[in-house]
Amino acid sequence: MSSGVHVHNIVKPGNNGIRLNRISSRLTQNKTFGGAQAMLYAAGLSEEDMNKAQIGICPVWWEGNPCNTHLLDLAREVKKGCADEGFVGLTFNTIGVSDGITQGNEGMCYSLPSRDLIADSIESVVMAQHYDGNISIPGCDKNMPGCFMAAVRHNRPTIIVYGGTIQAGVRHKDCPALGFKQGEPVNISDAFESFGAYTVGKISDEERFDVVRHACPGAGACGGMYTANTMSTALEVLGLSLPYSSGIPAIYPEKAQECRKAAKYMKILLEKDLKPRDILTRNSFLNAIAVINAIGGSTNSVLHFLAMARAADIPLTIDDFQEIADRTPYLADLKPSGKYHMEDLHKAGGIPAVMKYLLTHTDLLDGSQLTVTGKTIAENLADIPDLQFDTQDVVRPLENPIKRTGHLTILRGTLCPGTAVAKLTGKEGLYFEGIAKCFDNIDDFYPSLAAGGIKPGTVVIFRYQGPKGAPGMPEMLGKSSLKLLRLYALNVNASHVVPEAQVGGPIALVRDGDKIVVDAKTRTIDWLVDEETKAQRKKEWEVVEHPLKVKRGVLLRYARDVQGSRCLGSLIVCLA
Repeated sequence: MSSGVHVHNIVKPGNNGIRLNRISSRLTQNKTFGGAQAMLYAAGLSEEDMNKAQIGICPVWWEGNPCNTHLLDLAREVKKGCADEGFVGLTFNTIGVSDGITQGNEGMCYSLPSRDLIADSIESVVMAQHYDGNISIPGCDKNMPGCFMAAVRHNRPTIIVYGGTIQAGVRHKDCPALGFKQGEPVNISDAFESFGAYTVGKISDEERFDVVRHACPGAGACGGMYTANTMSTALEVLGLSLPYSSGIPAIYPEKAQECRKAAKYMKILLEKDLKPRDILTRNSFLNAIAVINAIGGSTNSVLHFLAMARAADIPLTIDDFQEIADRTPYLADLKPSGKYHMEDLHKAGGIPAVMKYLLTHTDLLDGSQLTVTGKTIAENLADIPDLQFDTQDVVRPLENPIKRTGHLTILRGTLCPGTAVAKLTGKEGLYFEGIAKCFDNIDDFYPSLAAGGIKPGTVVIFRYQGPKGAPGMPEMLGKSSLKLLRLYALNVNASHVVPEAQVGGPIALVRDGDKIVVDAKTRTIDWLVDEETKAQRKKEWEVVEHPLKVKRGVLLRYARDVQGSRCLGSLIVCLA
């Protein structure tokens, strides 16, 4: 009998007697599956490799987006780490969509559906190929919840390594009109806002181009507390990423080092047979919501958390966000509403330092929750250096918060009977009353702005932009970022209005000139039109067909299947 047969029949257990390759061995050790074994040999595995645990490595990689362009290089570091630990690392890929590139155009319709495609593809490969574990490497916004949803579906030991945040760019020219000087930081939100400033004549085309050319200096996801850094933070707090993963910038050597050591922790997960559903609990999610409120995370976290919890069979409602926000201080002065970038937060101590501060000084975190290190949150944080408030002001102390409660606010009212989500940073005021200006097509917004159609006291309403209506609920960061033009004071940026216009929600019935009232104290958005008028408009809306905008492909499937009456959709921007 050849040596290959003898080696082929050896299966080494982990420290606790559990075979590390207990899933892949169904293919590699069973003579019934000789065809599978032959193909694995053809793919480059040796006879010795057939006895090793197989780890599926999934970078959400493609070249056309700085959030993702470097992820294949990071995957190679993960693969080296797998070899170091005696695993077979097998790299596969999935799709992604750049939220930054698709903002304001029809490509954005594909962003939210991409979350499900990412989850589907990772689940499919891990399950079909009998991988013992999965290390995913996401970058852009929808990547993180997509990788999470895959993890709780296949429920194999999983580590998610965030691809990292981008560094801030540097302005090459002065911009006196907006108060910026050469050498000061510039970032992606400035690039979105620059066209609005140019459109209304506040800056020259040369000044606009300087921002666009230098806002993104290299690899990494958008540098403020936008959706990517929000969701990477969530994964770290939830326990599916290693400490510091969410804050290490993409090009720092520490990011490659994190990738290299991921397999070390994968070995612990395999030995303990510790899977995502063993780690995740309702308290894990409540921890994440608290940290997101403390650092000023994106309103999209509400959208994603609800979907992620549902995928994990963990009870979570939109009211949980308000309950936690009411007792969580807003501490981190991060863009887009603040001064600093994610890189600055990392230098100040990162998410672990924020978590340790909250764990030590508040009752907001449950430190007993497990993580992918095999330890609890409290154990992970025990040796983390404390935040130093005398050497940094990225994160404020509890006695001097930016806002005494969280910035995420759940609104209800006659315009949003199914709720809306607002991001209130404490700089907006508590009450706004204005006149509606409605856009059913986002392409009409900038011409109206240039023509003077958007004035102080206007409530700008974008509708038919929900999960069914657009479809895919395209974000409109470029439209809502007028606040930094210094033209208006942005009172409320309320998004995810339920029900959406496509299914006949009240937002579909609003007309130009209607009065809208937003009250942050009572957490309401009310549409001040009498009941008779509402009923008449509803009747008029119902007699007109409102077909889906798409007829085929991914977007048709998404628009057809998404539950529009329950999902978050449309957007309102209130300008004073």
